Amino acid sequence: MAELIFFSGTMDCGKSTLALQMDYNHRARGRGGVRFSRNDRAGESRISSRLGLETDAMEVVDGTDFWEEVMLRRTQGQRVDYLICDEAQFYTPEQVEQLAKVVDEIDVDVFAFGITADFRTRLFPGSQRLVELADRVQVLQVEALCWCGRRATHNARTVDGVMVTEGAQVVVGDVDMVGDPAAVEPLGDHVPVVGYETLCRRHYMRRVTAHGAALMGQQDPLLPFDVDACLWRGSGGAGAVAGT
Repeated sequence: MAELIFFSGTMDCGKSTLALQMDYNHRARGRGGVRFSRNDRAGESRISSRLGLETDAMEVVDGTDFWEEVMLRRTQGQRVDYLICDEAQFYTPEQVEQLAKVVDEIDVDVFAFGITADFRTRLFPGSQRLVELADRVQVLQVEALCWCGRRATHNARTVDGVMVTEGAQVVVGDVDMVGDPAAVEPLGDHVPVVGYETLCRRHYMRRVTAHGAALMGQQDPLLPFDVDACLWRGSGGAGAVAGT
């Protein structure tokens, strides 16, 4: 029987790589499928992996109706046995319900891949609905790592290397990659550098990024993982960490 499976994890844990591998495996066995993505790091209508793998895909927008997409292809004689749905955290709850209908009503497997929570540790609406409706939720076993070496469990957004917890939920970017500068207020002539970093819970709660830890290690005798970044900023290190 067809299933709706949600493969979840932090950034940098191989979700898109697995999506491309699963698509390859199913096609190699003669199954027909359609690839979907939204806001991929490589641009519109792409699924890309940090390992360098990349292929074309249908770009999902707010008006995309998965039921109609599948039925249109089937009425045109195309074989649709499964859907690969990458960056599923950006799908609307209604679109997730359409995916569940595709599974239940016409026996099409749906393999969805996405991040569960945003940089504020709040569930993405699409991910929340997937958790609620999926036949299975599988946390990827490839562990992303925090700068300290522990397993990374949280996605952090950074501005000029400093972790932030406010702002728009969706700003397209990647780890070690500059996001949209328009997502934050410019400081005079300075254009902020927006990026992402995966952190363990301890360092997410203390707001200690790799950049901040390096600065603290240079200017404070305490080891970075013994320091609460918020308290350290208030004790004279704020200027160094914030870059002001």
